[in-house]
Amino acid sequence: MAFHVPEEFYYTKDHEWAQIDENIVTVGITEFAQDQLGEVVYVDLPEEGQKVTQNQPFGVVESVKAVSDLYAPVSGTVIEVNSSLVDDPSSLNDDPNNTGWLVRIEMDSEKELAQLMRAPEYKKLTAEK
Repeated sequence: MAFHVPEEFYYTKDHEWAQIDENIVTVGITEFAQDQLGEVVYVDLPEEGQKVTQNQPFGVVESVKAVSDLYAPVSGTVIEVNSSLVDDPSSLNDDPNNTGWLVRIEMDSEKELAQLMRAPEYKKLTAEK
């Protein structure tokens, strides 16, 4: 199955995407991750104002199949949480690349972006699975 992998996003090896707008990073899980998880039934996200560290867990997503940690693509401060997902995680199933975003992080350093994958690399990673 071919998954939509937006070219403008950055990606982690743990299947989170990061959309950059100056120093604000919107974070979500990829369509590949959602497909692997199956139907997401619960999301645990950090509070606004919480600090997160690149490659460290910041929350949990639970599906009918599994529980998975969510990993921060960059270090920084959570400035917004998609609270609608806590009440109704179905948009994570329906549209993980848009309405299913998880958090927005004000990143500490753009240098960390160099450690993330771009779309061609991420497509290779998921093609091997």
